Amino acid sequence: MLQKLIFAFIAVAALCGCAKVEPPKPVLPVPSEAQLKWNEMERNAFIHFGLNTFNDMEWGYGDSPASTFNPSELDAEQWCKVIKAAGLKGIVLTCKHHDGFCLWPFEGTEYSVKNSPWRGGKGDLVREVSDACKKYGLKFGVYLSPWDRNCAFYGTPKYIEYFRTQLTDLLTNYGEIFEVWFDGANGGTGYYGGANEKRSVDRKTYYNWPTTIELVRKLQPNALIFSDAGPDVRWCGNESGVGGKTNWSTLRRDEAWPGWPRYKELNPGHEDGNYWVPAEINTSVRPGWFYHKSEDHKVKDLPRLMDYYYESVGRNGTGLLNFPIDDRGLVHEIDAANVIEWQKTIEADLAENLLLNAKSVEASNVRGNAGQYNAQKTNDRDKETYWATDDGVNKGNIVIEFNEAITFNRFLIQEYIKLGQRVKAFTLEVETGSGKWSEIASETTIGYKRILRLPNTTTKKIRFTVTDAKACPTISNIELYNAPQLLTSPVITRNKQGMVSLSSAGDEVAIYYTLDGSKPTSSSKRYNGPFKVTNKAVIKALAFDPSTQRESSTTSEAMDICRAKWTIKNTKDKRSNSVLDGNINSTWIQNAKKMPLDLVIDLGETHQVEGFRYLPDQGRGTRGIIFNYKFYTSTNGKNWTVQSAGEFSNIQNHPVWQKKTFSPVKARFVKLRAMSNTASNNMAAYAEFDIVTK
Repeated sequence: MLQKLIFAFIAVAALCGCAKVEPPKPVLPVPSEAQLKWNEMERNAFIHFGLNTFNDMEWGYGDSPASTFNPSELDAEQWCKVIKAAGLKGIVLTCKHHDGFCLWPFEGTEYSVKNSPWRGGKGDLVREVSDACKKYGLKFGVYLSPWDRNCAFYGTPKYIEYFRTQLTDLLTNYGEIFEVWFDGANGGTGYYGGANEKRSVDRKTYYNWPTTIELVRKLQPNALIFSDAGPDVRWCGNESGVGGKTNWSTLRRDEAWPGWPRYKELNPGHEDGNYWVPAEINTSVRPGWFYHKSEDHKVKDLPRLMDYYYESVGRNGTGLLNFPIDDRGLVHEIDAANVIEWQKTIEADLAENLLLNAKSVEASNVRGNAGQYNAQKTNDRDKETYWATDDGVNKGNIVIEFNEAITFNRFLIQEYIKLGQRVKAFTLEVETGSGKWSEIASETTIGYKRILRLPNTTTKKIRFTVTDAKACPTISNIELYNAPQLLTSPVITRNKQGMVSLSSAGDEVAIYYTLDGSKPTSSSKRYNGPFKVTNKAVIKALAFDPSTQRESSTTSEAMDICRAKWTIKNTKDKRSNSVLDGNINSTWIQNAKKMPLDLVIDLGETHQVEGFRYLPDQGRGTRGIIFNYKFYTSTNGKNWTVQSAGEFSNIQNHPVWQKKTFSPVKARFVKLRAMSNTASNNMAAYAEFDIVTK
């Protein structure tokens, strides 16, 4: 009798084991196969190179001669070697920027490489980059600016056909394209074949985007299309490389278009979005998109690059890091060294998945109580398996236990996004010695991948809890790491009185510095507190960890004359002192009934002035960013002479220090006049202002 019961039990168990539990129904929208592959690329490279490189500009007007494009050592294979060593998977080449200059010999214009000295006018840079990408196993994409400040008929229907002919050329002659990139900057002042005027277009209707999108689909059916609104990949709403802590891969796409004024909504996406349009997180390895020798000391250092990784890939985005090719035609050696070290550091951070040594991984609810959906599926290295709960159970937790206490500071988690993005909120807790749970993180979305950077935490038990979701959660992967501590490069500041302060993270870290521009070492002068620098100097500093003998990358700041004697003359507002205090996070804002607005400064004594620098508001909600300006000098504060006038190109999306130079003149008084700002209102804001002396 007992034997019959045992056989019966085994038979029932076998039947139950064979019964297939249906997977969760998709939460729409869901990604296409091409979008999934794009997410898995994780990090790609942007390339900006053209006439701007040789004319020290960010946005060319379209009037720089084609003959000025003349790189002496151009080597597209060198680009690919660096980019591949940095762990990036594809390249998007800026084939035509706003100035209209084409990096391939496009027949429809004379404004291209065919009229440059490079390769004797026979060169085709798009071809060279495409071929180099194939050789080094990188995917190739193209950027084609919808705006063209050179084209005489920009703003007319004829230009749209011209633009599509350019696009057709790029999409039919250079092999498979993985991404087609359209900018949102459309219309404004330009050369326009000599007209030298402002041309406005309706960004929403002028380009007839549906027809252009249809053309891309026909010529490159596997290519993803990027613009503010996609249709396949969206902008993240800033050029700082910061993805939203809340980041939905879904968007109400029909509301947006390239140049959409509500672009700030692009950062978090739309929880109720009806299209799958994941975020691409773009930034440049330098302050500008194009190469400027003056920014050789401003290349993003390792800590900032690591922030970028965790704030892009680590926030459900794909990174697009720009490389401004230098005037030789190479990725600059500083840029190359930093990005290669970046890749090595990412690998070190995520070298050993501690979860693989877990004693157990158990969930509070398993869909249909079936093994195919249990918590172990988050730890089996198979991206096609996942933990799921029963329908209607939109909350749940996974408890991870170890035999011995572990220390970790990184938590990586992924949803099975083939069934849609579901998780709206989650927490992470650790069990304390008292047997109680202590929360160490509370976050919102997950999506393709979320990586949390945490304080060093030691425990034997970890609990991940989905506290809110659109439907039953589907978690495909969890990983834990104990990343090495990263030394932070020192921050260098100088106040109005000339007192210099150096700071870096870590109580045990020593800071060493030099004042002559030479590279500091642990044998250089050690920082023990603020010190005075009143003259021009190039201060360089590094942090040093005595316990590991490791040192940070070097920080460099070029200081001009001390501002102790300076006074602002045209206002009694005490808040205006923020302009000269050396603190980039303090801002003075001028308001008026109409532009222009002036900032007038008495330098206290006469100097040989050959330029000025302006830093706009550095806050999250930037205000009063000056766009068009005039700069004056005076010896007596009464008679003024204009020394420089123009625009701060691309300053809205890239609000960094703006430097303008001119022939040296004697001056005691200077005046920066804000003619207009990027918001077209009557406001001017200043985080900092400085002059350049001879």
